Amino acid sequence: MLKGKKLKLPDRLGSLVAGFEDKDEDSGGSGSVSELGEELEILQPTGFRSDRESETDDDHDHNEVQEEEPMVKRKMKVDAELEHNGRQLRHEKDGLSHISVIKTIEVDEKRSDIEYEISQKEINLEKLQRIASTGIPEGGNLRATVWKLILGYLPPSRDLWEKELSENRKKYAKLKEELLLTPSELARMKEEAFQSNKHNNAHNDTAGPLIRHEISHEDHPLSLGKASVWHQYFEHTEIAEQIDRDLQRTHPEMKFFSGESSFGRKHRESMRNVLLLFSKLNPAIRYVQGMNEVLAPLYYVFSTDTDEKNASNAEADSFSCFVLLLSDSVDHFCQQLDNSSVGILSTLSRLSDLLKANDEELWRHLEFTSKVKPQYYGFRWITLLLTQEFNLQSILRIWDSLISSPFGIQEMLLRVCCAMLLCVKSRLLSGDFAANLKLLQHYPEINIEHLLQVAQDLTPDTS
Repeated sequence: MLKGKKLKLPDRLGSLVAGFEDKDEDSGGSGSVSELGEELEILQPTGFRSDRESETDDDHDHNEVQEEEPMVKRKMKVDAELEHNGRQLRHEKDGLSHISVIKTIEVDEKRSDIEYEISQKEINLEKLQRIASTGIPEGGNLRATVWKLILGYLPPSRDLWEKELSENRKKYAKLKEELLLTPSELARMKEEAFQSNKHNNAHNDTAGPLIRHEISHEDHPLSLGKASVWHQYFEHTEIAEQIDRDLQRTHPEMKFFSGESSFGRKHRESMRNVLLLFSKLNPAIRYVQGMNEVLAPLYYVFSTDTDEKNASNAEADSFSCFVLLLSDSVDHFCQQLDNSSVGILSTLSRLSDLLKANDEELWRHLEFTSKVKPQYYGFRWITLLLTQEFNLQSILRIWDSLISSPFGIQEMLLRVCCAMLLCVKSRLLSGDFAANLKLLQHYPEINIEHLLQVAQDLTPDTS
């Protein structure tokens, strides 16, 4: 057994009308034909119309002005609103642009800081952890290198990197040869090596009868003895089938892991080798469903390393880092240890105590009112390191903080789990057993940076 902000733009402007078309009133002017018997009106010498006609026209013009005034005012009001909203939208866009520039500068500075730290002959791991815990910039090979350093796969001395990597990768290749090849394949390789050596040592003119090799009882495919290599091989066939089924369900939305392309099959084959080898080397634990989810972030990060040599050795590097990552939590997968001090029930109890220390009201509601015990949601959160609660990009960011935390991976993991509860407090307090269970087993989208800050600021449990 191993030891161990995002700003939100305002809603789009409504269908405000930019203006109104002025409708001309139909006016039929004064007629020049007089009815019979009507007294003709005398035109004034000044050329002006009569008082009666002027009064009529004045009244008509006054009415037109009265009708147009509200329309003009409304148009002016609409124009003013559009101008105001336009200025506000431009202001918010300017604000977003300003924030984007600031974030870009911060990311570039962080990238420069990490590159500087890992370029040193002797790397200050404490300082590197402090920077990486706030998030490692995407791209390049920064995350792959930092994770390997902090997990202990790479030594702090840069001069030893090449030697350590070479030795670890050779060890992995040897383990694969010994444990993952079928007995017949292994026997064939041994025979080929034997014949090659014999050919090199033999004289060209020497001839003799063919030698018949006896097959020992342990090497016979039908042998039922526990020492039989075939018995051991068939024993893991069922585990291999379970691994294959689980890998088909690993991040199915990503072509990197899924599909029947040679690309997807290659990645699944590599992950299968890692998980099957781990199972054979840890017979007390073997493979537990969900380990594929824990392996996925490591393998993805190492496979997408921009250093081609590192990327081509992602399988070997992932195996070693997978073992290191689980070193202090592998007992969570061992059912026989569930009730021990290192088992999963003890860890779930620590999560409950941490929640009580930070929000007794929420703790009481979950524990006594809705009766949603940590076992119902926390088991998966903790054993699978939150890999089934968020998308891969969010998982990578969370793992930056988990792996780099000065508290240690398990302690920081409990803090994040507790923060997840606190961030949906209002919904939990208003929910019953069914609603709360559904909420926590299908955790909603959340601002990851806010979640991690809440986790960082928690009061530690001192009970």
